Amino acid sequence: MPKKTLRNISEIRRFFHTNKDPIYFVSATNFNLLGLDEWVKNFKFICYMDCFDGKHPNVLCPSEIPHDEFQSIEDINNYLLQHKEVVDYVKARGGKPKFVFLMFDETTERLVKELGGEVWFPKAKLRQSMDNKIETVRVGNKAGVPSVPNTLAEVKSYDELKKICAEHDLGDDLVLQSAFGDSGHTTFFINSEEDWRKHEHEIVDEGEIKIMKRIDCRGSAIEACATSEGTIVGPLMTELVGFKELTPYRGGWCGNEIFSTAFAPKARQKARELTFQFGEQLRKEGYRGYFELDFLIDKKTGDIWLGELNPRITGASSMTNHAAFAHADAPLFLFHLLEFSKKPFKLDVEELNARWADPDMIDSWSQMVIKHTEDNVDIITHAPPTGIYKMHEDGTIAFDRFDYHRRAVEGEDEAFFLRISAPGDYRYEGADLGILVTRGRSMTKNFQLTDKSRAWIDGIKKAYSARPLPSAAATESPAFKIM
Repeated sequence: MPKKTLRNISEIRRFFHTNKDPIYFVSATNFNLLGLDEWVKNFKFICYMDCFDGKHPNVLCPSEIPHDEFQSIEDINNYLLQHKEVVDYVKARGGKPKFVFLMFDETTERLVKELGGEVWFPKAKLRQSMDNKIETVRVGNKAGVPSVPNTLAEVKSYDELKKICAEHDLGDDLVLQSAFGDSGHTTFFINSEEDWRKHEHEIVDEGEIKIMKRIDCRGSAIEACATSEGTIVGPLMTELVGFKELTPYRGGWCGNEIFSTAFAPKARQKARELTFQFGEQLRKEGYRGYFELDFLIDKKTGDIWLGELNPRITGASSMTNHAAFAHADAPLFLFHLLEFSKKPFKLDVEELNARWADPDMIDSWSQMVIKHTEDNVDIITHAPPTGIYKMHEDGTIAFDRFDYHRRAVEGEDEAFFLRISAPGDYRYEGADLGILVTRGRSMTKNFQLTDKSRAWIDGIKKAYSARPLPSAAATESPAFKIM
């Protein structure tokens, strides 16, 4: 008997409301897909960190057991998939389990297979290939999506770098990016031989590197989903980048804003068109499902340049999947799950994209990822719990009530805080303390943090207490981010 084809949003929503097979999001935290369990029956989170102190009904955090030091999110996920409590949980719930991840590798794929499950993402090998910043330029070129003037080359010395830049008319003020890495860890700003010497050990012998002309630009992010019916495009969001109150990394992502007038209408429309083109090219390359593009918008000319591709959900996914259009129709990630479900569906993608482009479909929210920015290491003794916080008239903040819903924030004097670092954790430069979600904007029209944002950040940081490390103890901060 042929499967019934889903023909509209209502039928798609009902399909997931009655979903039978368990779907698991396995990651360090459930931040990226927060709230998706309320759209999909039998959707559960399996997490390493308990951000909710055991109070979230759909989060499993197994007890800690001895393990090798984690070097990546993939290591965390592979540890979780082999944990007896997780294996027993998955087996007990039965069905044909499906798994989604922020990051995974070929070991993850094997472990999922051993659990009798399926990974609902393109193969790790393809994702790894697409995640290469050098490959992104090539895919963009094929799609007619231009990157900032750049060239790709191996560089052995500063003199060689200058020669390459002269040949390609890139000037002396440069941004270099290695093939992998993010959040400022593998982006280098070079304007002199002194700058080169600082980063030389991270550039030489690392293979082909992207050498870009530095432009005065504003960062933006947009998420989309490449489906068999076409590429569905979300809203263009601003990016918070490099604010010293939030991150120690120059050029490091530290949050987003979503609001209807984030950019001029012409820029918003152009970004949507370029994202659609890029998604259609990804389909030709064999990639399908969720992805995110960073665009750089030149402040002087308004030109839009491709920054990078993230072939996955990202730190901005929580913003996309909670926007007004998501509640009116369905979260973007639902279409990713639909694509991998093998359920036949028909969708007028052009009509859906036009509807989602309507400013009325966007409500105003902001998120700030708060890291420890001081150059020290200590052990957290007290951490503010996840929940809703209130700001008083004098700018001080206080915990008001527990909740795991962002939408529980009623006004601009309330915020939702998702705690990441907990008592007993090391607090080191770059450690993620938590994510603060507010209604309204966190930046001014000139894209600087508002005084209110600074008060929120200061209040959350002051709610942490820590004790010094014993003199013999030492720890190195992990070289990977967890979201």
